[in-house]
Amino acid sequence: MAGPPRAVAVLRHAVRSGLRRSGRPVLAACSGGADSVALAAALAFEARDAGVRVGGVTVDHGLQPGSADRATATADLLRGLGLDPVEVLRAEVRREGGPEGAARAARHAVLAEAATAAGARVALGHTLDDQAETVLLGLGRGSGPRSVAGMVEHRDVGGVTWWRPLLGVRRETARRACADQGLPVWDDPWNSDPAYQRVRLRTEVLPLLEGVLGGGVAPALARTAAMLREDLDALDALAARERTRLAGADGLPAAELAGLPAALRRRVLRSWLSDAGVPDLQAVHLAAADALLTRWRGQGRVDLPGGSGVLRTSGRLVLLPPDERSPRPGGAPHSPEEPSA
Repeated sequence: MAGPPRAVAVLRHAVRSGLRRSGRPVLAACSGGADSVALAAALAFEARDAGVRVGGVTVDHGLQPGSADRATATADLLRGLGLDPVEVLRAEVRREGGPEGAARAARHAVLAEAATAAGARVALGHTLDDQAETVLLGLGRGSGPRSVAGMVEHRDVGGVTWWRPLLGVRRETARRACADQGLPVWDDPWNSDPAYQRVRLRTEVLPLLEGVLGGGVAPALARTAAMLREDLDALDALAARERTRLAGADGLPAAELAGLPAALRRRVLRSWLSDAGVPDLQAVHLAAADALLTRWRGQGRVDLPGGSGVLRTSGRLVLLPPDERSPRPGGAPHSPEEPSA
């Protein structure tokens, strides 16, 4: 007996091991596009042998004419594939942060709520091509190595597991799998609108790089991201050990922390400040706090988002809560250290 078409087999293989690694239900997020429809079909097929319940969710952002009808049609398609339960969720999209970012934030919020209610993982249809575009965006924005490291297959945020099983699958393979199974797909006009950076990367930059470098650019970018993630994970683990060793109720020892390599030192600082509740910590804030260690000249408090601050005093970095200008352990104020010679 002949097996399924090659593209269909690739999609099913991509989801098989991840589907079986946990008995938790899965919610397949489906926009109606080729990537998410191919994912939903593969999950529906493999769920039979895995013994895992797979449902489907489609989100109506209400941003385009006919969006409610498309969401209904997508939900009907998911039910036809055998997914159960299937829901249509309405997202309230704010206008802050641009249309792409606002729509993504609203979509993730309703998906997270649905996943929490169902005790399920959320499966997303991002492909290798999406990964390559993400890496290029991170490079262009200079937003740090984590952005260049791209997306991860499994990510836990706020108790919700986001699962991206297609990060090793090409976009064209997902589209071919839909065609081979006779599955209808919807091509979002936003995905061809050159007003969006990601669209121009997809239609202009990546094809140019493919031509200049002789092909294979998207897989190469994805491999680079994977290798970089391994290095970053190792650095994060080392930094966590250093923070455990150094941090105390009275802050961090400045001299010992200053002696660490910059990649570890800044990670210790970032996690210490973030876990203390400092919101929206940016590179400029981290650099100013780091200067208290590496460029110490007797400078005073560094102001941080949310009204808190960090100060070097008595050989330690201490975090000051909002509106507190200096630490007062034992009821007596400390003075900042004298600058080093």
